[in-house]
Amino acid sequence: MIDWLESIDQQLVLAINGWNSPFLDEFMWIISGKITWIPLYLILICLGFVRLGWKKALLYIGCVLLAVGVTDFICSGIIKELVQRYRPSHNLELIHQLHFYRTETGTLYQGGQYGFVSSHAGNFFALSWMVGWVLKPYFRWLLPVLLILTVIICYSRMYLGVHYLSDILGGALIGTGVALLVYRMVYLKVNQYIS
Repeated sequence: MIDWLESIDQQLVLAINGWNSPFLDEFMWIISGKITWIPLYLILICLGFVRLGWKKALLYIGCVLLAVGVTDFICSGIIKELVQRYRPSHNLELIHQLHFYRTETGTLYQGGQYGFVSSHAGNFFALSWMVGWVLKPYFRWLLPVLLILTVIICYSRMYLGVHYLSDILGGALIGTGVALLVYRMVYLKVNQYIS
């Protein structure tokens, strides 16, 4: 059963990575980048201050940072080191079948050694759910938009050959779970005492 699931993971990443082109290489590299999303973060912060007032906005920002920070620690600091599952880009069976993005310095981007679970997936799912739940009364469209962006970011990680689908799903579950806990156990409880 495990071998069958791993085979599906490998076939899927090879298929997605195989649909490459120079345009998609650049697009997926940009989508996968951390700096790319700074304007979005600033917009989400501004929306919080505009709709929630400064006290509740600070709680909102703090809870988003808490959810993303805890998710990142669980994904990168604990699970990746415990499981030590090689990324597709470090799997000796796949490395010569994959297409890698060539950076400005000429090196091929292959990510870190271990990929389970995806920090990108975990962090973006944690952020999307937290922001979406808090701002839902004011912007009903925001959560679907953030989740669509998150799925595109996750797809870019498979396209670049640095994550399997199971890495993405694992990260998504952790990010969603942490966001749910922070939202219910911290945000909702503290929010009722802020006027």
